[in-house]
Amino acid sequence: MARDVDHGTVVETIRPGASSPVVLVCEHASARIPDAYDALGLAAEDRFSHAVWDPGAEALARAMSSDLDASLVAGRVSRLIYDCNRPPTSERATPDRSELIPVPGNVGLTSTQRATRTEAVYDPFKAAVAAALDAHKDPVLVTVHSFTPTYFDKPRLTQIGLLHDTDARLVDAMLAHAAPLRWRVDRNAPYGPGDGVTHTLQAHALPRGIANVMIEVRNDLLTTDQAVTDMAAALTTLLKPALADLTTTEVHHA
Repeated sequence: MARDVDHGTVVETIRPGASSPVVLVCEHASARIPDAYDALGLAAEDRFSHAVWDPGAEALARAMSSDLDASLVAGRVSRLIYDCNRPPTSERATPDRSELIPVPGNVGLTSTQRATRTEAVYDPFKAAVAAALDAHKDPVLVTVHSFTPTYFDKPRLTQIGLLHDTDARLVDAMLAHAAPLRWRVDRNAPYGPGDGVTHTLQAHALPRGIANVMIEVRNDLLTTDQAVTDMAAALTTLLKPALADLTTTEVHHA
């Protein structure tokens, strides 16, 4: 299929071949919109809002990658061009509105335009995640996101969300170690599988039967380098014993 837009680099794998079985994924790492899209017609005040990307998520994922010596697959274009945590069949993959923010450049997209974006952005991203997982015998999938403190003008009390689809093993184990954290940690909040946000887990973890979690951190907790460092350390110390618990349980049940 011919491409009418040069999308450039759409995905990056950081620390390939790292020792940890954990594979980190940050679908919404970038706010980049290729020039040909003319900023999708976004208002100037919305150009770098949470609608465009997950502020702080890539910095958090990179810090966790360093702490764990884990590979990280990161998206390099805005989720408004294509949301790699949505399947091609979903209209939310190329939304014409995000919360209260209109996205004029996504209004009235043709099936050909959607297919072009899928081929250019989603397909390489999906392949990169699969390749990173294939590099390990028993990988663990951890996706990293951030969310806005208010949504449709309603405040959110959750500070860290641990999300799962039909496989709750890793989330259960992480929640068992969450009490010492100074932040509020909730299961399947501020979103859950019913909101259609667990596509990456569905596409890559569930078919392989591997442990997985989608981590959501409120973005007001990721506004400084020190805050990101502290959050990464906390999530890493939460993840490591949880994975050890799972390994012990699987050995005992073998």
